[in-house]
Amino acid sequence: VWPYETMLLPKRHVLRLSDLTDDEQIGLCQIMKQLLIKYDNLFNTSFPYSMGWHGAPTGSFNNEDCSHWQLHALYYPPLVRSATVKKFMVGYEMLAQAQRDITPEYAAETLRNLSGEIHYKDKKNI
Repeated sequence: VWPYETMLLPKRHVLRLSDLTDDEQIGLCQIMKQLLIKYDNLFNTSFPYSMGWHGAPTGSFNNEDCSHWQLHALYYPPLVRSATVKKFMVGYEMLAQAQRDITPEYAAETLRNLSGEIHYKDKKNI
């Protein structure tokens, strides 16, 4: 539904954030930073998004078999074609089928081709 929606997954099977190694935590921070820079660079604006983590339950579930869970994060950014065009779930989309303004392939290629190292605000100083 969200054209620039992104899912982050570990390269190995991980149940919870607390199961990540130190190196994996550092790698996660790096990829999150790169993704957020790419989002901001997409339309040269502070890119709004909703993000959440999904992982195995904790607490009393720690001793139960949770091997079917897979840690992952989902980013849902509402911007579609510019800094001023936002996606809203309204009318027929809420009651029937969500529509996409651009294809997932186009969105993925666009994000893949953006710099994830230099923020658009920092480019002005170079």
